[in-house]
Amino acid sequence: MLIKCLTVGQIETNCYIVTDPDTLQCAVIDPGDESNTIMNYLEDNRLTAKYIFLTHGHFDHTMAVNAVHDQTGATVCMNRKDVGSGDYRFQPPAGAVFYGEGDQFHVGNLTFQVIETPGHTPGGVCLLCGEALFSGDTLFRDSCGRTDLPGGDMPTLLKSLKRLYDLPGDYEVYPGHMETSTLDRERRFNYYMKYASEVS
Repeated sequence: MLIKCLTVGQIETNCYIVTDPDTLQCAVIDPGDESNTIMNYLEDNRLTAKYIFLTHGHFDHTMAVNAVHDQTGATVCMNRKDVGSGDYRFQPPAGAVFYGEGDQFHVGNLTFQVIETPGHTPGGVCLLCGEALFSGDTLFRDSCGRTDLPGGDMPTLLKSLKRLYDLPGDYEVYPGHMETSTLDRERRFNYYMKYASEVS
């Protein structure tokens, strides 16, 4: 599995391109802006985008969705609870797939599994693939997603953090913003995750 992080847009969103090196099929996770940057990477590496996965519907994670979809034909996948209009929800293109807890998607030899983690938004999800956890704006290094925007709810987010805390084993954590971490590190040092493990 090859993981490329492209930090895009004014809010510096992490867009991940996850590739099966055997087939050169890939998934694009949270194309938040700069579709030309994303497409240049795909074309330069001769990749075929099969899916566009959205961890949630905020504008800084979705601004390049339509352009990448139009140019690649990749299927857009998101949780239905974040569908709508305005800065805090997103209306996907026709043919989108609405995923939920436990759904699995195959990209070449890679398998992505959906974990519903609401709280930052009602339809927030994380994606597991191998030893990687793509945590969107649910879990950051030493922090977690904000809950003061429409649809945010801190008690719900704490329950989602507890779910991640309770996952067996360790994972590399690839968040929607800022630098990567590991789940074991966040269990030990992230105040919000530690608090969630005690109260949720």
